[in-house]
Amino acid sequence: MTPTSETRTPRSARALLIAEGDAEVLERYERHLRFERARSEHTIRGYLSDAVSLLEFTFQGSAESEKRGARDLTIQDLRAWLAARAEAGHSPTTLARGAAAARTFTAWLREAGLVELDPGRRLRAPKRGRTLPHVISAAQARDILEEAESAAHEKAVGPQSSPEVYPMRVRDAAILEVLYSSGLRVSELCALNRASVDRQNRTLRVIGKGNKERVVPLGVPALNAIDRWESIARSSFVRDEHEALFLGVRGGRINDRAVRTVVDRAAREGGLEGHISPHTWRHSAATHLMEGGADLRSVQDLLGHSSLQTTQIYTHVSAERLKEAVKQAHPRA
Repeated sequence: MTPTSETRTPRSARALLIAEGDAEVLERYERHLRFERARSEHTIRGYLSDAVSLLEFTFQGSAESEKRGARDLTIQDLRAWLAARAEAGHSPTTLARGAAAARTFTAWLREAGLVELDPGRRLRAPKRGRTLPHVISAAQARDILEEAESAAHEKAVGPQSSPEVYPMRVRDAAILEVLYSSGLRVSELCALNRASVDRQNRTLRVIGKGNKERVVPLGVPALNAIDRWESIARSSFVRDEHEALFLGVRGGRINDRAVRTVVDRAAREGGLEGHISPHTWRHSAATHLMEGGADLRSVQDLLGHSSLQTTQIYTHVSAERLKEAVKQAHPRA
C-alpha cells in the first residue's frame, strides 16, 4: 500500500500518520457509528480515538517499502497494539475497552467489504478489574438539589437577579432532578424531547443505546422542575418552537458537555469535593433504589441495561456502603 503524507480527519485537531485512504475509512466508520449504530458522542469519540491509535501504530510499525493500513490489519497487529498499550501503563480496564473498540472496528471493516476476514474475532484482552462506581449519599444528593433550587430562586428575586442567569438556573435545577429521578445516561437526557414527558402518568419516554426505547418513572419534584422550566424560563432560550426538552445557551438542543458543566458546578456549590459527573448521578440513583429495597429487575429496567449482570454491580455497591456504615457506627465493628 502506498504511503501517504500527513492526513487530517474531519474531527481531528492534529495531523495523522496513517495509510493512504484510511482517512476516508475513518469518515465512513464515523458515519456508521453515528447513523447506523446510533452511538452517543462519547462512544463515537472513544471508538474513533482507538481506531486512529491502531491505524497509526500499524502504519508507523510497517516497513517503508510497504506501509500498511486498515485493509491490511492482522490479528498480530491487534495483539501488538494492545501489548504496546500495556507496556505504556494502560490499566486492564482501558485495555479491555480498547480491545472491544478494535473488535467493533474490524467487524465493521468486514461488514463494509474492506477486508475479507475479520482479524479481530480472536482478539482477547485482560479481564477488567471490578471497580465499584462512585456514588454520593442520599443526603448529599438532597443537599445539591436543594442548593440548585435555592440558587434559581435567589437569582430570580435577589439583588443579583439577571434575565440571563435566572432561566439557566431554573433549567439546571430541572436537569439535576431528572438525572437523579430517572437514572438517565447523559446522552439520553440530551435526546429528550418535550413530547417525551407524559405528565398524566408521570413518565419519560427515553431512547437509549442502540435506539432502544423504554419508559421510566418521573418523580414529582422532577416533574415540577420540568414544568417550572417550561413555563417560566424556557422561552428565554428560544422564541421559536423546538422539540428538545432542554436547550443550550444558543437555543439548540443541549449537549453532553454542557450537562457535565451543570453537574460539576452544582456539586461544587453543594459543598462536594472531587469529580462528580452525570454518570455519578445515574450510579447514585440506582444505588439508592437498591438500598431502599427495589428489586434488581426493576433497577435493570430503569437503567436500560440489556444484561442483568451489568446491574448486579449495584448490589456490591450497597453491600460496601453497608459495611462502611457498620464500621463507622457499630461498637463492635
